Amino acid sequence: MSRTGRVQRQTSECKVHVFIDLDSDDEMIDIATGVFFFDHMLGQLAKHGGFGLSVLTEGDLHIDAHHTVEDTTIALGEAFLQALGDKSGIQRYGDALIPMDEVLVQAAVDLSGRPYCVHVEPADMTPMIGPDYPTSLTRHVMETFAFNARLALHMRVLASGRDAHHIVEAQFKALARSLRMACALDRQAVGVPSTKGQL
Repeated sequence: MSRTGRVQRQTSECKVHVFIDLDSDDEMIDIATGVFFFDHMLGQLAKHGGFGLSVLTEGDLHIDAHHTVEDTTIALGEAFLQALGDKSGIQRYGDALIPMDEVLVQAAVDLSGRPYCVHVEPADMTPMIGPDYPTSLTRHVMETFAFNARLALHMRVLASGRDAHHIVEAQFKALARSLRMACALDRQAVGVPSTKGQL
């Protein structure tokens, strides 16, 4: 069974196309949002999540990056949920502890169908990474993805240092590894991993 999702989203602010393949074996990663650091983070998500991912966004970057990042993340969450299908045979839970130099990040996910996000990161980070990515957007990305993918996400920066780039990138890598584990197929599982019979 093909586990793919394709979402097109168009508003007065952005036009987004997302395609995701949870079982891609050719490392298809093609990302262009116009927010270059965000492109780099989505590339990390795909690479370390083991997903094929194509993202094309045209947004109102003459204003700022917010709408572009937000609408892209909404479409990404919807495409991920679509690709999971009825979630039959998945592991459901995933977690990761990711070091990146001076930074240590812990993430855990439950593909429960119940959106929830707990996000803890330093409050005193450099406000911008590069010319176009406010570091305040990272929490918004995690919350938006969790809501639209209908999953529970706990993300904590356990140790941080001087580099906001590392703090944010480690979070995306931790999310990626957690998702990779959670959506992996359990060959011994029968049906959906829930006593409710659905997720």
